[in-house]
Amino acid sequence: MSAYPKISNAADFGKVAVLMGGSSAERDISLLSGTAVLNALRERGVDAHGIDAVDDFWRPLVADGYARVWIALHGRGGEDGTVQGLLEYLGIPYTGSGVLGSALAMDKVRTKQLLQQLGLPTAPWATPASLPELDVAAAQLGLPLIVKPALEGSSIGMTRVDSPADFATAWRTASAADSVVMAESWIHGGEYTAAILKDAVLPLIRVEPAAIFYDYAAKYLSDETRYHCPCGLPAAEEQRISELALQAFAAVGGSGWGRVDFIRDDASGEPLILEVNTVPGMTSHSLVPMAAAAAGIDFGGLVWRILETAFGSASGAGGASDAA
Repeated sequence: MSAYPKISNAADFGKVAVLMGGSSAERDISLLSGTAVLNALRERGVDAHGIDAVDDFWRPLVADGYARVWIALHGRGGEDGTVQGLLEYLGIPYTGSGVLGSALAMDKVRTKQLLQQLGLPTAPWATPASLPELDVAAAQLGLPLIVKPALEGSSIGMTRVDSPADFATAWRTASAADSVVMAESWIHGGEYTAAILKDAVLPLIRVEPAAIFYDYAAKYLSDETRYHCPCGLPAAEEQRISELALQAFAAVGGSGWGRVDFIRDDASGEPLILEVNTVPGMTSHSLVPMAAAAAGIDFGGLVWRILETAFGSASGAGGASDAA
């Protein structure tokens, strides 16, 4: 049974701020997500207002009497526990994961360390601290590799490395994000995503990018990326991935809603956890709305249900909880 309430009257939400934009590398995608969320809430009668999370954005949250916040921020400053901590301090309930879950999930290295300690499957990786160390990591892990910053989302700063000639470019691209650099074994296999909504996993989606991998362009710009839902796996295998998704989400302290991404190794058939997302995209190309639609939940209904998580839960989601 879900720990979150069901709200039937839009007025019960009170005045809602949709936080979007911000100053992260994912600002443009956040603005798209936030605008879509804002429009959907307004269409359902919610007193919702968009706020760009820059400068002293917190002041109107207090001065204008906002009852709760729908967080549509992606990346650092909005998805990493920072804004969640601010809202906790201000005593304003918010959607999704709390401070700890947001901070852990944003850090790909610490997420993988935690998954490994719990015996959950994830691809081998290393954290080279310099270009020469990337050479060492490649010798240990083998080529090809995927090299990426540990603290960015939306595939920003990611490069596939097929030969030593690619090392310098990959290192510059990832380290430019002012983040720990992670090198991960390239796994040949199908990509799957598990959307989580209120402690339940929505139908899995298999992602088939036209490009070499599911990069920024494939996620947000390309109309050639194909999405398969049903995902095509046997029911028992889909169930296993769904259970792994819930375990991984719980491991990092995620709550409310989110997404866990997998790759299924062609060689072994083993699903490997790639990463956990606590504020996934809500754009026209985004995966959570697709999965929700497959479960019979339209975009407006999805946005409404996510807003319900701002009433808090037994697991501590939604910051300063209040009674429904």
